[in-house]
Amino acid sequence: MDNDMQHETRKPEQGVMLHIPSAREKLISQSEGEREVPIESSPESVLTAVSEISKVLAAPGRLEVALANVVNLLQSFVQMRNGIVLLFDDDGMPDLTVGAGWSEGSDERYRTCLPKKAIDHIVATDKPLIAENVATEAAFSAADVNALGACVNMSVSFIGVPIRIDAKVVGTLSIDRILDVSSSGRLDYEVRLLAMIANLVGQTVKLHRLSADDGERLTTEKDRLQKQEFRQPPRERKKVHIDGIIGDSPPLRALLEKIAVIAKSNSTVLVRGESGTGKELVAKAIHALSSRAKRPFVKLNCAALPETVLESELFGHEKGAFTSAFNSRKGRFELADKGTLFLDEIGEISASFQAKLLRVLQEQEFERVGSNQTIKVDVRVVAATNKNLEEAVARNEFRADLYYRVSVVPLLLPPLRERRSDIPLLAAEFLKKFNRENGRALSFDVSAIEILMKCGFPGNIRELENCVARTATLAPGPSILRNDFACCHGQCLSSVLWKGKSDETAREPVPSASMPVKLAGPLTEAAAPASPVSGELAALAPPGAALVSGAKITDRERVIAAMEKSGWVQAKAARLLGLTPRQIGYALRKYGIEIKRF
Repeated sequence: MDNDMQHETRKPEQGVMLHIPSAREKLISQSEGEREVPIESSPESVLTAVSEISKVLAAPGRLEVALANVVNLLQSFVQMRNGIVLLFDDDGMPDLTVGAGWSEGSDERYRTCLPKKAIDHIVATDKPLIAENVATEAAFSAADVNALGACVNMSVSFIGVPIRIDAKVVGTLSIDRILDVSSSGRLDYEVRLLAMIANLVGQTVKLHRLSADDGERLTTEKDRLQKQEFRQPPRERKKVHIDGIIGDSPPLRALLEKIAVIAKSNSTVLVRGESGTGKELVAKAIHALSSRAKRPFVKLNCAALPETVLESELFGHEKGAFTSAFNSRKGRFELADKGTLFLDEIGEISASFQAKLLRVLQEQEFERVGSNQTIKVDVRVVAATNKNLEEAVARNEFRADLYYRVSVVPLLLPPLRERRSDIPLLAAEFLKKFNRENGRALSFDVSAIEILMKCGFPGNIRELENCVARTATLAPGPSILRNDFACCHGQCLSSVLWKGKSDETAREPVPSASMPVKLAGPLTEAAAPASPVSGELAALAPPGAALVSGAKITDRERVIAAMEKSGWVQAKAARLLGLTPRQIGYALRKYGIEIKRF
């Protein structure tokens, strides 16, 4: 008896097909007393199988991994030895072959285990193929029988169903097992289950292929727009003027020219820049210069609302959809139909809502909250963020597919420190607005403009406007002078908030001519011999520079100035100061300078 059992357990190893043992069954060759309880084939088990496999297919990740997980999970619901998903490309050639335990480069190994004639039959007839014994079925060639590992002493059963995208067969889902007479009664259950799973797989494959095609199309459109921009000869470029955007610096002129080009298309735009650089104003300019200018411009701050309210705001809701929904209401997408929708702070939306937004941006269709009716719209989306989305994608905080969808045409706004020549124009405009609203007739003294030109304004244009309004409110005379600014008296709260990122020279009052600066008394700690880093920084000081408050402040100013000039790249700042990257890192830590991220 023991010898017979030992002989029987070696039989499956004679097959040439990849052996993937099931967690739910033993081979038919085992004795009756050792067999496990047959897999349940009730309607409840079908629902459980479909539910679990739907979750696997809905999870983010590579298609190959998802399909391999489906086959692994299928073993818990169907008596099987092997399971294989085969997908074809647009030309009908095998594109992807996945089984349980799939790994990179294993496609060919699974492909050699498939019955080719039987697979061709499934594709040609677009119908399932069921064979209790493949050796006796005409749909299987001798090579197929050999590939499945069937022989005189071991009969093999096979079930295969087509995978469709719409009405086109794009692949097959098949299983095989050692012939078990007791499993014949479950064939109908297994075929129905495999057909439902094949439908789910087909929908998943369709979405993955659409996403891949969409990404390629968006990349092509992005390249086309960039080529169109740079193809225009410089001599033909005319100066672009946009209401509300003030300045004449080279970075601003380049931005305005790019806005004029982008406005001509319907591509999605991602406006990026620091807080206070005027992202909403740029979005309005894109709309005003586009063919949609006479249509609505609708805006929404995504960070200002919780997810449940955000969904209702964007998609609208039906009466009774939730407790306070007393009437039906259109969402922002509907209101912006044929126009432009501006989504500010798009980097702050939750991961679950990102998936909902992706579908609307991709298909331009949605359902109101509490409704099953699909609404189609034609909306150009302009999104904005001051967040580093690339880092967010790397940390899985922002979906990569949504990133590619919104960042078709990225538009980077220059910070105010890179367009300092625009500060006098902006300040004059803000003062003019203040005078008009408050019945004043203030003007700037030359010394006041010098103070503004020296300030770093890490809060950008918004901080400049607040600075002008605050100073004008407290100015005692008809002209705003240097000493009217809070920074000249160490009272600029903004500079405290930004930890000294503003130019600290503007904070120090100018020494009076009648009281020249003198260094008297013994050498203090502040004037003590500097560290190696301080010594190297001191060598960069302009001739005759006075140390008003000691070497530490002066060196800190030089480090900040170098970091500002190099765009806060430490390696570049180190080269400007003649230091090594290690030394610049030490200086940043020593003076408590916070690195600015863009």
